[in-house]
Amino acid sequence: MKKKYHLYLTADERRIILDSLIDKKNELIRTGHYTDAIDEIIIRVMKAKTKRVRVKEV
Repeated sequence: MKKKYHLYLTADERRIILDSLIDKKNELIRTGHYTDAIDEIIIRVMKAKTKRVRVKEV
């Protein structure tokens, strides 16, 4: 059985993750490596549902 993990990200955190993945993909393309794994992760992050969560600060 696979474990599922849930990440709750702000819009800024999501943007940073996508920018980092795209930078890594460009680096792999420059060096001539495959980008299939990075492509799948980018698609998953972009298609992820958004959920509003109320956070209490103490």
